[in-house]
Amino acid sequence: PALSLEAARAESRELVARIARGEDPLAKKAARRAEPLMRDVAEEWIAKHVSGLRSAADVEAQVRRDIIPAIGSIRVTDVRRRDIIELVERKAEASSRSAALLLGYVRQMLTFAADREMVEYNVAADLKPNSIAVAGRKTPLANVRRGRILNQDEVRAFWAGVESAGIAKLTALALKMVLVTGQRPGEVAAMHEDEISGTTWTIPASRRGKTETAMTVPLTDLALEIINAARAENARLKHHAGFLFHRSETPLKKGALPLAVRRKREALGNCADPEWGHWTPHDLRRTMRTGLAAARVRPDIAELCLGHVKGGIEGVYDRHAYDDERSAAMEAWDARLTAIINGRDPDAQDGNVVALEARR
Repeated sequence: PALSLEAARAESRELVARIARGEDPLAKKAARRAEPLMRDVAEEWIAKHVSGLRSAADVEAQVRRDIIPAIGSIRVTDVRRRDIIELVERKAEASSRSAALLLGYVRQMLTFAADREMVEYNVAADLKPNSIAVAGRKTPLANVRRGRILNQDEVRAFWAGVESAGIAKLTALALKMVLVTGQRPGEVAAMHEDEISGTTWTIPASRRGKTETAMTVPLTDLALEIINAARAENARLKHHAGFLFHRSETPLKKGALPLAVRRKREALGNCADPEWGHWTPHDLRRTMRTGLAAARVRPDIAELCLGHVKGGIEGVYDRHAYDDERSAAMEAWDARLTAIINGRDPDAQDGNVVALEARR
């Protein structure tokens, strides 16, 4: 019924001609139906190129959250540059950094597909971040770096509400530990009793996110209070695996922290910043680093407190650990954070001096 008699006869003549040329129209249709979808390519790429990476969980989560729902049902041969640009631009409205990563993942997937002759070429091969628009900004996507920090009101709201926001207590304590120590959320989430000795936390090289050396973190009064609270909660739950922050007998997954923050934004007072949006657990780390600067800690010492390694010639020749300087810096941040939490002016010289003298 969809074709007139004349159209059907024309289609018949075309099919006869194609068969005469040696084509098989049925085989061509079958081959078309057999072409993989983007979700198939994504799953195979994850299995063969992502599994085993330190960042595997983060990469896989973003692929499943952003790429597969948007273009997963499109056949890989039908994916066009416009599909990819629209996908990345939508992501850039929420997070420019995530959008840049997303573009990289799609490019890698399509290169993977081209290498295996699923497609003739990668349509996104020459698609660069600086060709993607960032909503409301003149800066190219490639040059946008996240700059979200919590202001003092947000810090107070977070500290006062995180343990009563409906978040599991150990997860809430882990988030506090990120703000207090400035360490990476994933490193905090897997913190173990064996890594704590007195007032020092040693993160083994195997758990360092971006370096291959161990890291010692001086533990201040606030950090020790959090550790003791976690121990008490573990004792109440009868958990004996030794992980400070965990579910059952395994450490918290890194993704548990951002998930908790996303779900409880209102209870945490996590309002959207006009430029950067809502804060994330990693922004707690950036807030701590900014707080070190406000406490007049030397930039090189502040970077060492976060676990950033010295680069260039300085990194080669200066092997000093700066333990005393890092301890003093962490105490200065502890005093400043305590003042903020308690509603005092953190820049009042007398208050900070008193707090530091009490610790000494």
